[in-house]
Parts: sequence; structure tokens; C-alpha cells
Amino acid sequence: MSSHQPEDRVAERRSDRHHVVVIGSGFGGLFGTSALKRADVDVTMIAKTTHHLFQPLLYQVATGILSEGEIAPPTREILARQKNAQVLLGEVTGIDLEAQTVTSHVLGRETVHSYDSLIVAAGAGQSYFGNDHFAVYAPGMKSIDDALELRGRIFGAFELAELGASRGENVDHLLTFVVVGAGPTGVEMAGQIAELAHRTLKRDFRAINTRTARVVLVDAAPQVLPPFGARLGDWTKRGLERLGVEVMLGAMVTDVDERGLTVKFKDDRVERVDAVTKVWAAGVQASPLARTLAEQTGAPLDRSGRIGVNPDLTLPGHPEVFVVGDMISLDNLPGVAQVAIQGAKYAAKEIQGRLHGKPAQKPFKYFDKGSMATISRFKAVAVIGKVRLTGFVAWLMWLAVHLVYITGFKNRVSALGHWFVSFLGRGRSERTATEQQIFARTALAMLDRGATDLVSAPGEYDAAAELARREELEANAAEEVRLTDSHVRGVKV
Repeated sequence: MSSHQPEDRVAERRSDRHHVVVIGSGFGGLFGTSALKRADVDVTMIAKTTHHLFQPLLYQVATGILSEGEIAPPTREILARQKNAQVLLGEVTGIDLEAQTVTSHVLGRETVHSYDSLIVAAGAGQSYFGNDHFAVYAPGMKSIDDALELRGRIFGAFELAELGASRGENVDHLLTFVVVGAGPTGVEMAGQIAELAHRTLKRDFRAINTRTARVVLVDAAPQVLPPFGARLGDWTKRGLERLGVEVMLGAMVTDVDERGLTVKFKDDRVERVDAVTKVWAAGVQASPLARTLAEQTGAPLDRSGRIGVNPDLTLPGHPEVFVVGDMISLDNLPGVAQVAIQGAKYAAKEIQGRLHGKPAQKPFKYFDKGSMATISRFKAVAVIGKVRLTGFVAWLMWLAVHLVYITGFKNRVSALGHWFVSFLGRGRSERTATEQQIFARTALAMLDRGATDLVSAPGEYDAAAELARREELEANAAEEVRLTDSHVRGVKV
């Protein structure tokens, strides 16, 4: 490990054209970049991952229905034909509004990017409501890493239960799964874990009966799916209970540890739930970049860390900076993909309009295309304007909408095939789980600077060691050639 300082580098601009920097590769970042493909600008997208994540389907990666590649295609592959766009890997750690620069880091390498216009679409992360230590035992559902870790934890729990039961041990805590948060993500996750235990895995084990697995959905709110209204919330609750999910409402999580969690009810009653596998889907917190921008502009932040913006999505006093998606606090907009998509397109259109001397657009207005959530196969709920749908019809709508928003024809076909196998049959094609998936996040967190501690400084290497290694590899290759050409393999020495 080395204690080097980050290497500063100012990224060169590719031309003298108007330069737009886009932060984030989610829906806001991708659609904002794509909307500028015919504009006379250069676009640089900076994101801390190399893929565009379709976050609403993360729970299907975690429960073995889909592979990570089907919902997270490479961003640069998506934008390969957009000649005015460049994709760069890096976590943005600083924005200087006066100097109009963005600073990003990746494995100890620091790069500073200048911009003429900026679209900030950094999204939101998981919120533990001030109890960040809960994350060690209850991963969230915001990234591919989260989904793969949860897949390892879920399938690993069944494996450990089988082992423990064969030794005569009590395995109830291994066969109990708790999902915290009764929003769409929590409902979908709880429903899929129940289907996994009660249907998919019921014939795969000998020492345990997976159908006796306990799935608990916990939320401090008094109902399931509050944004969907009382009637659909009640219908969803009954549907989950028919699946075998225990719905525990009005229960606030007060403590989480390796073997379970503690909840407290309104009447001060406290209950302990012993469960090795916990999933946190209870809240969101805007990207820290919102606070960075607020400190420089005086713009207000709400309780979720979202920043107040002007009606045209710009920062107060900085018309060249647009903020879109989950980061903004404006007109009670929900934290859904459509807000990010529409906001990014609006920002891109405004940038192009300014370059052509057109008058400013009217204030941003969100068009609500509705909300959907699945409960189990063939059952879902949907809100589209004043229309409320439940059951199979809502599930078909959910299927169609999500198929449309999966990026790439190949991924759509692959996802459709996996859905066919999982929903009509019992199969789950993505059941591979490893210890690395489960423990890598915790191990990296133990390092002072995370993965940066595992790599050498930029440009730092041992030339002599490299030469020696090259000579060794060449000698090994020459010996392999000699053995083959001399026909002495298998001949007694």
C-alpha cells in the first residue's frame, strides 16, 4: 500500500465548442446526454460506475431472476454512436460553481473538468435515518453491488440452514428474512423472497423445508404503499399475507445486529425478530453533491438532503447549472425515473435553445405517467391518473412498461426469456452466490481509503520486477512449445 497524494490532472477539452458536463449515468444522466446528440456541443458524462442501472429491477437480480448485465448495460456501449459524447469513470467529489469545474476521483487519480453548462443527475442513495451502522447487517437496494450481496445473503442463508439442520441445530434465524420498508421496492422484494422460499426452492433441500421460511415486511408507516392510496395499500397487504408474508406496520426499527433486529411499536411495545438476512428498503438520501451545491448557493435542503431549485431546474444564481431527478426538491415531485428523464430532457432542450438564441422555456412541468408495483407473479397494482388497477391486468402493464425501459433489444429478449422461465415455471437462472459477494463490501470498508489502498500510485511501478516477470513468462512459454513439438508429453521420464 502506498500513501501517495492524488495526481491532479485537468482534462483537456476536445474542441472550442460549448462543453456540457453531465454527472451520473442513471436515467437523468443517460437521457440528458442522449438528448444532446444533435446539438453543437461536446458532452462529457462522468459517473462512478461504468453502467446504466435500471434500478426498479434490482430486486430481481437479488432473487435470481435476472442477471446484472440485463439491467445494467455498459454506458459507453449505449452511447457509442453518439460522436459528441465522451464517457469517463470517476466519482465526483467537488463542484466549483465560480470556476465552473468538476473534480472527480477514481483509485487515487484526480481529474478536474471544466464546463460551460452542467447537468447534475447524481441521484440518491439509501437512507438509514441517522443509523448508518445498520448498513453492515442490512444492505440497501441501490446498486448492483447491493443486489449481488443480497443474492449471496439470501441463497447463502438457505445453504447454511441446510447445513445446520443436518447437524441438528436450530435454524429458525437462518430461515427468517426481514425486509424493512413497505414502499414499492420493499413490497416487491418481500413478495419475491416468499415465492423463492415457498415455490422455487421447495424441492431442492433435504434437511429443511423452505416452505416454512418466515418472511417479514416491517414499516413504521400505518399502511403498505402509501403513495398508491388506501385502497390499493390494503389490497397489497392482503395479497402479501396470502403469499405468507407477515406485514408488521407501525413498527419502527430501533436496532440491527448480525442475528436480527429490534422494532418498537406506537404503544412502546418492543419486539425482537431473529433473522440473519435483512434487506433495507426504507428511505432515500440525496447525493452529497446536493449539499455541496447548497453551501455555494444558499439554496435550501429538505430532510432527505434534496436541494431547492428554480422552476426551470437551475440553481439560484447559476443558470448554467441544472439539477434533475432524485436530487431536487420542487413541487413535491416524487423520486421516480420519469422525473429524472423528463427533467434531463428539459435541461438539454434549454441548453440547445440558449445556443440558438431562443427564449427560455416555460417552467418545468412533470407529466405523471403513473406508478406500478408487483406483489408476486401475475399480481400487481398500478395507479395511472385516477385509474386504479389490481391483479393480472396491472401485472401485464407492469411487464410491458418495464420491458420498454430495459435498455437494448438483446437485454429485452433475455429478460423476457427469464421472466417466462421464472413466472410460468419455477426456475431461477441466476442463483450463483459466493462469499466474496457477501463480504467484499465490509472488507473494503475496513480499509482507510477503500479500494484505493489496494492499488499503486498512478505511474508507480517496479521496472526491474516487470522485466524479470516477462523473462519468466517467455521461458515458460518456450518450454511449453518444446514439450508439445518434441512429443514428450505423457512419456515416462
